[in-house]
Amino acid sequence: MSKKTLVIGASLKSERYSNIAMNRLTSYNHEVVAFGLRKGEVAGVEIDTDLIPYKAIDTVTLYLNPKRQQGYYDYIVSLQPERVIFNPGTENPEFQNILKQEGIYFEEACTLVLLSTNQY
Repeated sequence: MSKKTLVIGASLKSERYSNIAMNRLTSYNHEVVAFGLRKGEVAGVEIDTDLIPYKAIDTVTLYLNPKRQQGYYDYIVSLQPERVIFNPGTENPEFQNILKQEGIYFEEACTLVLLSTNQY
């Protein structure tokens, strides 16, 4: 089943994990939308540089360090995703407490591992 996923911290650089994740998510037939600092396209997905009020987001997967996440707390909560994935290096107790208060499930995991082990 396709899980519409928002990649935050999307990069055009092929060696970045967010880029690899976008390629892998699309290869697993998940609908992907992306936000990053630079416009471009990865795996057929346009990277938006504006915060779009996407509808029906199942998963937000984070590729921003905790300090950079602060400016996106309200935006992510407003999307009311089913879950937020904190990839390695993005763990953020402050934001996790906000998500918990909002009733939004989160996990500290690697999107790439979840996909490869069929746990996504």
